[in-house]
Amino acid sequence: MRNNKKIFLVLLIMILLLTGCSKQLKDADGKVIKSEKTNQVLIENILCKPVELKDEYIKVINQKKIDYKKQYKAGDLSKNKYKKNIKNLLDIEKLPNCKKISPVEGGYETFWTSVFVKPLAWLIVNVGKILKNNYGLAIIVVTILIKLILLPFSYKSLKQSENMKKAQPKLSKLEKKYENKKDQESMMMKSNEMMAIYKEYKINPISGCLLAFIQIPLFFAFYEALYRLPILFEGKFLLFHMGTTPLAGAQSGDWYYLILPLIVGVVTYFSFNMNKNTMSEDQAKQMKMMFNIMIVMIFITSFSMSTAIIIYWVVNSLFTILQSLLIKRSK
Repeated sequence: MRNNKKIFLVLLIMILLLTGCSKQLKDADGKVIKSEKTNQVLIENILCKPVELKDEYIKVINQKKIDYKKQYKAGDLSKNKYKKNIKNLLDIEKLPNCKKISPVEGGYETFWTSVFVKPLAWLIVNVGKILKNNYGLAIIVVTILIKLILLPFSYKSLKQSENMKKAQPKLSKLEKKYENKKDQESMMMKSNEMMAIYKEYKINPISGCLLAFIQIPLFFAFYEALYRLPILFEGKFLLFHMGTTPLAGAQSGDWYYLILPLIVGVVTYFSFNMNKNTMSEDQAKQMKMMFNIMIVMIFITSFSMSTAIIIYWVVNSLFTILQSLLIKRSK
């Protein structure tokens, strides 16, 4: 089990290192720029041309050119650094129309960006076009579509949890049997007996982590796609600007944005508890503290999530709850 955890940790680190990041638009002094209209943080490495926020982008970029020139004349920037900074400035006019982007827009970046983010962004845009430019609804549809594709993995993961629960009495006895035996021979015997129990109950420790391993890059892909598509973060879903965070919305006087973190907290709580029910009683006690800490952390983090990300998170969690209920009922 320890080896499996190490393998999973290494794979997780690899995913995080390979995943591209959205870059916040900053002025020449490194200060993050927020939209005057929606109070959202503007993203620099966007995939396509903004419309409503185009003037704000151009204003920031032109100001950066002026500031870099001043710094160069003042001797604060070398000639090479000045040219490099000017060359790296975002060129709005060279970006494609968001409704016409391709799955390979902008060429190769990182593995996850090129394989997951850009194709996913293209899919969301095209589903939104079918839904009469309702991109909030497009996020919901694409999220459900992906969850349906992952349904076999979800079923397998839940089945593994159920099998682990059935095997728990024997595993507990095994732990007590070798509780005070730390020599190498005893550890080998314990490992062999544990593997025999896993085989009896058809438990594959790695497959239990498979769903989480698949969902991690998908979450990052959604995160990147939603932040790097102006057509999404410029739009609205119901009363909410999809690029605005609950904190930014509340700071602008729109207090109704604060309902979003509450919804995130509630659906996350029930989603986690649905999965917790598939554990044994001993495991549930051990995991309770961890779950509570994670729920609180996600609730706090949701204040700085864009509305688009919150829509994805809520729909994803609701689908997980419904899926767990249906699978348990079928059993």
